[in-house]
Amino acid sequence: MNKLIPLAVALLASSVIGLQGCSTSNTPVAEAPKPAPAPAWKQGMGADMSTSKLAPLAGKMTATPANEIPLNTLKLPPGFKIEVYASGIPGAREMAMGDNGKIYIGTRGIGRIYEVSNNGKERSSRIVVDKLVQPSGVAYKNGSLYVMAIDKVLRYDGISKNPTVAPVDMTSKFNLPPEQHHNWKYLAFGPDGKLYVPFGAPCNICELPTPEYAQIRRYNPDGSGMEVLATGVRNTQGFDWHPVTKQLWFTNHGRDWMGDDKPNDTLNILTSKGENFGFPYCHEGNMPDDKVIKPNACEGVTKPVALLGAHAAAMGITFYTGNMFPAEYKNVAFIARKGSWNRNVKSGYDVVTVKADANGKNAKITPFITGFMNSADQSFWGRPTFFLQMPDGSMLLTDEQLGAIYRITYKK
Repeated sequence: MNKLIPLAVALLASSVIGLQGCSTSNTPVAEAPKPAPAPAWKQGMGADMSTSKLAPLAGKMTATPANEIPLNTLKLPPGFKIEVYASGIPGAREMAMGDNGKIYIGTRGIGRIYEVSNNGKERSSRIVVDKLVQPSGVAYKNGSLYVMAIDKVLRYDGISKNPTVAPVDMTSKFNLPPEQHHNWKYLAFGPDGKLYVPFGAPCNICELPTPEYAQIRRYNPDGSGMEVLATGVRNTQGFDWHPVTKQLWFTNHGRDWMGDDKPNDTLNILTSKGENFGFPYCHEGNMPDDKVIKPNACEGVTKPVALLGAHAAAMGITFYTGNMFPAEYKNVAFIARKGSWNRNVKSGYDVVTVKADANGKNAKITPFITGFMNSADQSFWGRPTFFLQMPDGSMLLTDEQLGAIYRITYKK
């Protein structure tokens, strides 16, 4: 009996192995799970920065009461005053002035368009539309509000008088590319009556998958007549036309993960249709990229008017044309710098002015509003984004972080 047991065990084991072999011969072997792709914001990170703990800073997407906004920490030139114009607008970005003093505000992460009304004593806000994909672009012309999200273009005709008007869907007219990265919009109608729209690069740094990215385009208001005006523009989040020359000036974001001090965000002028501003091969007009390499990378690239700081997130630009501020601010560019995340020592979180000749020469950058960030401990409470000049010459400024609009005035 004892001699038979090992033999039986051996036969049983042999049978099991044989059965396993039969079963696996007809069953596909499961592949090991592939590692999750790196988040888009890490793309382009070199080995020298692989251990960096830097990451995008989350926005505050809940309402902040006006009395909790620490405006007393802000510093402006003598005679200037800043106050809360409206609050409770989480994610506030670009503004457009409608009729009857109404202001329309785009957002990015929260997916809303707001309307702010002013009855002369107080401001109230409402949500025009919700659950869009990064609808940061708004513009207003001839009684119609234009809204552009990543994948949708809507026009609200007569919205100032009819708040519940249904939008006209114009998406099919604009040939929107599908990638989301850097594809949120800034909209503005130019002196020629056409609608100007940027289409950012779908990456931090890469060869473009198709030519329709890293562009500035313009359209007729109905979406027809599309023209590509500029290429090589990584991510512009603000532009305006010089009051004298009528040329387009725009801010542009430099790429991430090349170190704390390069490349700079830039201020640029489009002097002729078809100019190339370098992306992805060249930054700042003279700095070849270290990952996407091309011989003579900066040859033929239009150089910037000014460097606006590495990773400072230069956003809106508005030329001041009002009469409230002192004469030395006439035709001066105001630029909001939302503030860096891809930098060990934070930069931006402020508003600067750029005074230059009409052709962009002799540009001088001067701080205008500071105090959104505490440089001593690198903490911040606000992130300024866009301007709107009011009929009385005051300026409005959005704060995406606290969801507020501030009013800047001057009095001797």
